[in-house]
Amino acid sequence: MTPANAMHLRFGLMLSVVVVFVDQAVKTLMLALLPWPGSEWTVTGFFNLVHVRNHGVGFGMMSGIAPWALVVFSLSVVCILVAWLKSADDRFTAAALGLTIGGAVGNVADRVTSGAVFDFLDFHAFGYHWPAFNVADSAIVIGVAGALIGSVRESRRAAADRDRRL
Repeated sequence: MTPANAMHLRFGLMLSVVVVFVDQAVKTLMLALLPWPGSEWTVTGFFNLVHVRNHGVGFGMMSGIAPWALVVFSLSVVCILVAWLKSADDRFTAAALGLTIGGAVGNVADRVTSGAVFDFLDFHAFGYHWPAFNVADSAIVIGVAGALIGSVRESRRAAADRDRRL
């Protein structure tokens, strides 16, 4: 591992710890505000705070799977992402992977402590309603999008390098 890779690894892991801390702190605050499943607080005409327990993965899919199986799957993905993070060549990719790792670990913490993920952010507009989500979910979405953007940038860089050599 190069010194640059080690620096990116540390940065990504520190970011993931921050994401887990913020996610769990906000969930604790929201649980105090919305203590019972089904409780709801209308904030605006397009945003509510709700108490939803997600027993599946994204949008409640695969909710029939045992929580321990989802924990094992999530931790396996985290291990793969950490291995990828070890080889990160730039801070952008390290940040994207750190966000994704932190979000996954934040949701694993919920599954381990309560058997389900606590979602509370509820947006709706113009007759459309987005499924409730949380800080960890947001970090995962932003992190995956960043990793995809980073991969496209890296592919373009590699193609440009290859063209220069020809």
